[in-house]
Amino acid sequence: MEIDPFIFRLSIFILSIFVGYYVVWSVTPSLHTPLMSVTNAISSVIIVGAIIAALATNVESVFTSSSIFGFLAITLAAINIFGGFLVTQRMLAMYKKKKKDKS
Repeated sequence: MEIDPFIFRLSIFILSIFVGYYVVWSVTPSLHTPLMSVTNAISSVIIVGAIIAALATNVESVFTSSSIFGFLAITLAAINIFGGFLVTQRMLAMYKKKKKDKS
């Protein structure tokens, strides 16, 4: 009996969602900032792959499925990167000591 490759990949994807959820939520609060920095780095690697996928098209047809999905991946990864940097910056600001007014 042979397993359909789509079902096999879908089951790996669903398992990775559960594993990722439990790994991220079990991290202590002091490690959230480094974790966010790592996810930003992973998203930048995703953008490189998405650019390659978006540019892998024929001269005759510009709107192929790979270019559309590549553009969508670039957009979503860019939102993830910029949002992640904003969250990281906000979390780091929470650790800074507040200056007291000397007036």
